[in-house]
Amino acid sequence: MFDNSPSPPASLHAMTPAALRAPARTLRTPAVLCSAALFAATAGTATAYSVTIVAAAPQTIYLQVGVGSFTADYCGGTTYPPLHATPNCGPAYGGGTPQMNTTINTVSATLAATALGNGTAQAMTTNSTATNSFLDGYAFCNVPGQLYIGGFFRTASGSTTAATVTATVPAALINATGKTIPFSKISWTSGGNSDTGTPPSEPFPAGTFVNGGVQTVGAMNSNSWNESCWTFSYLNNTIPASGTFTGVVLYTMSAP
Repeated sequence: MFDNSPSPPASLHAMTPAALRAPARTLRTPAVLCSAALFAATAGTATAYSVTIVAAAPQTIYLQVGVGSFTADYCGGTTYPPLHATPNCGPAYGGGTPQMNTTINTVSATLAATALGNGTAQAMTTNSTATNSFLDGYAFCNVPGQLYIGGFFRTASGSTTAATVTATVPAALINATGKTIPFSKISWTSGGNSDTGTPPSEPFPAGTFVNGGVQTVGAMNSNSWNESCWTFSYLNNTIPASGTFTGVVLYTMSAP
């Protein structure tokens, strides 16, 4: 059953962890946290952005979801265009290195009681301020409607392999009284400013959360930088109980 008593507008929140760098082979970033009594969704288009970078020791994986930190852009400098062009980027060419950032951003939506369950997807927004790519300083995403996700996988040699990014998803968002909304009510589209590709083929493609479990949300080849901008949405085809519903998704990047 759901609580159909009069209620104020509901809000949904999702948190995404900050950028992390690890010389190790598995990198975990705090998940997306979602909370709301009502959700919202938006649609979008997807195109791809992946570029080759030179191999260099040590082997490094880097994943950023939302806000991250770099000493300077990976291809050098702090403004666009960068000092160097790919693939000749990184510390060996005067470029920056990633730093630890523990910020957890939110993705949220607020629905009025009159809009609950009307079948119209509702848009979600983020409190992340990440718009520019740390690859070259290009303004790639548009906030608050898009959430940046990106990173790189660099090996010490030219070996050919791949890294994967997964999301560990709870079964549902939960409010203070234990009422739930399935995580599969939240989906996302993928794109980015000046992306190219026909048909679109994002390194972090559009998708829908599973209701509990681990799902693959992206992959990247060795010695490549990859990034996308996600636009989240709430299906809004059922009437949930009132309140604020929350849930956290953990993103993990792994390489052989």
